[in-house]
Amino acid sequence: MGAISALLPALLACVIAQSLKIFTHWQEEKKCELKKAFSSGGMPSSHSATVMCLTGYIGLDQGLTSESFAISLIFSLIVMYDATGVRLQAGRQAQVLNTIITDLPLTHPVHDCKIVLRDSIGHTPLQVVAGAALGLLVAGFSHLIAVGLH
Repeated sequence: MGAISALLPALLACVIAQSLKIFTHWQEEKKCELKKAFSSGGMPSSHSATVMCLTGYIGLDQGLTSESFAISLIFSLIVMYDATGVRLQAGRQAQVLNTIITDLPLTHPVHDCKIVLRDSIGHTPLQVVAGAALGLLVAGFSHLIAVGLH
């Protein structure tokens, strides 16, 4: 397996996941926001889609007992755990802090900073699972295409 044959499906999974965020946001909010394709957080998790696509492709290409698969799987699990743990909690804290700042008097020094913290940086477990499933689907189809070309 060449590096490109594993990287291209992973990048494709990321692009698909990021594009889907436009539609899932529209379904939730009834607003079409193209900027959602370039943001973190939301449904599905593009981080999960990317890393699981890479892991799935390596597993299909080199086998589930290969060292490369084991390494990729461990890093994928760490990325997905982080998305639902640290990043999700940081986003929730940002929501609370933004609310607190909004409630402060306009004369408070913090209003001079004009800082609005990003609050959509993590993922719910469902968003991570959806991203991982998308990544595995892209890996499977990509591997089938690659095998068919050889």
